[in-house]
Amino acid sequence: MDDQNRNLLLATALSFVVILVWFIMFPPPEPDQMQADQVQAEQTLTPTAPTAQAAATTAGTTAAAALETQRVDIDTPRLSGSIALTGGRIDTLSLKDYRQSLDDGAPIVQMLRPVGDGDAYYALHGWAPGAGVAAADVPGPATPWQAQAGAKLTPDAPLTLRWRSPAGLDYTRVISVDDDFMFTIAQSVTNTTGAPIALAPYGILARHGEPQDLKKFFILHEGIVGLADDTLSEVDYKDLRDMAFDPAEGARAEVTRVQQNGWIGFTDHFWMSTLIPTPGSAFKSVVKYDEARDIYQTEAVMPTQTVDPGQSVTVTSSLFAGAKEWDSIRHYENNPSLVESLLYGSKTDPNRPQIERFLDAIDWGWFFFLTKPIFAVLHFLNVTFAAWGIPGAMGWAIIGLTLLIKAILFPLAYKSYASMAKMKELQPQMEKIKERAGDDRMKLQQEMMALYKKEKVNPAAGCLPILMQIPIFFSLYKVIFVTLELRHAPWIGWITDLSAPDPSSILNLFGLLPYSTPSPDSFLFIFSLGVLPILLGISMWMQQKLNPAPTDKTQAMVFAWMPWVFMFMLGSFASGLVIYWIANNTITFIQQYTIMRSHGYKPDVFGNILTSLRLRAKTDGGKS
Repeated sequence: MDDQNRNLLLATALSFVVILVWFIMFPPPEPDQMQADQVQAEQTLTPTAPTAQAAATTAGTTAAAALETQRVDIDTPRLSGSIALTGGRIDTLSLKDYRQSLDDGAPIVQMLRPVGDGDAYYALHGWAPGAGVAAADVPGPATPWQAQAGAKLTPDAPLTLRWRSPAGLDYTRVISVDDDFMFTIAQSVTNTTGAPIALAPYGILARHGEPQDLKKFFILHEGIVGLADDTLSEVDYKDLRDMAFDPAEGARAEVTRVQQNGWIGFTDHFWMSTLIPTPGSAFKSVVKYDEARDIYQTEAVMPTQTVDPGQSVTVTSSLFAGAKEWDSIRHYENNPSLVESLLYGSKTDPNRPQIERFLDAIDWGWFFFLTKPIFAVLHFLNVTFAAWGIPGAMGWAIIGLTLLIKAILFPLAYKSYASMAKMKELQPQMEKIKERAGDDRMKLQQEMMALYKKEKVNPAAGCLPILMQIPIFFSLYKVIFVTLELRHAPWIGWITDLSAPDPSSILNLFGLLPYSTPSPDSFLFIFSLGVLPILLGISMWMQQKLNPAPTDKTQAMVFAWMPWVFMFMLGSFASGLVIYWIANNTITFIQQYTIMRSHGYKPDVFGNILTSLRLRAKTDGGKS
């Protein structure tokens, strides 16, 4: 086996092994079985008071009372839901632009749910009592807030809630919402007593039980996500349950003191809720798990406010509750990356909170230095093609991204393919060296190296394009899996969701036969090849035919099977990823063919195909 073939085979085998290990370790997620709905009594953990003298207690309400409380509707272009006046909780929220599936009549995605509705998930704001304040004189989960009759929360009409405590403290909460997913909560208290008081405003996000639709997929983080002074943290539900018990918090907890910028909340696959104190201000960030009541909770406790008699104080914070749309989240961030600035400009909206590193709430993974710019370019192409009125813009954006990546890597590819063409020219000399060396391996290696040095050829150069594709392939796989923009994104014809496998199947002749095919969670799905995986196999096979089949039988067998093994392996991957691979193979074929011809080597593609067919027929038939 000569050095050229050995290196090429090694690189091909390496890429095969890496992708195989990836496929085995990270198989497509199986849908979780829906657990039975459980109605749980509301037992929200109130933040600890800012002073040691205060003993915070929380009044509980029954699940039935939580559901029957008076409500104020939320109605925006993108959100619908309601706020419970008991406790002032934002606990019913649905996303108008997103449905649970592509089926006709599928319900819209419900994000927040009230206590008693199963899988409760809500936001609660209030004040923790400090010096001079009794627990009964701060608003909590059972506080009967008052709102103006007929009130409704819209982007043009903020909602004002009022409550007067038994001691005469007047509380006001003004909730506003923008056209996307950001709520602003301004909490005020007026001290009408004769003595100074101390209180700490807080925000809480609570989830009763682990989410029923949790993916539990290694490549995706679901659970707690937060930023504390430029340090990003991700904690999954299992790690939260394993935290040490904190007596001060009364639960398993982890407390972080944020000095300037930060946020904390829950992230799902495509949706997120986040508490965001005023940027530039200090706060206490808490994540906790109450084992007895099975409640997961995040808290943002702002600094203690001292209010003199007759004085008022107002503290403002934000709550993001909605879809993890790249464009929406980016507009809330104050530090766009270089790629984002080049594509979209760096101007920020002064009417939106400028949140530090908010885009990092999307799980970009270890290869963030690749995944973030890759998606920024992909999103730009998608928006551009959509603006031109091109149907299936995201699919064409993936092909456009492939062209850009190949253009960036072209100098490396040119050097590699030129070296491969030069190796073809040296083939006669290499054969002569083999004849002279015979079985003397040392002499063969020495003369080969001398030939390479004389002709200035690097036999390993052909491996570089293959090796470069591995991190790009994995990064694009991550982007397609975690980003919302590819969810339910159509391309052409039968491809209605680029984040899902090709739904067509050779098992029913691509829909011509009235037979159902295995579902994606079935092992047999790997044999249910669609149109795109078959095109992938053909593109790899054609790329191989730029060169004659290796004379070594083992090499020839491995090369012959490689395209079809990849076809089956990648058949269950997202359609968007398969489109990228097909486009990459096609562009590589054109580049390699052109470069080889420019160096005097004329690939005989059809001749190589006929030769391989003759060799196969000879092998199968046992005769020439």
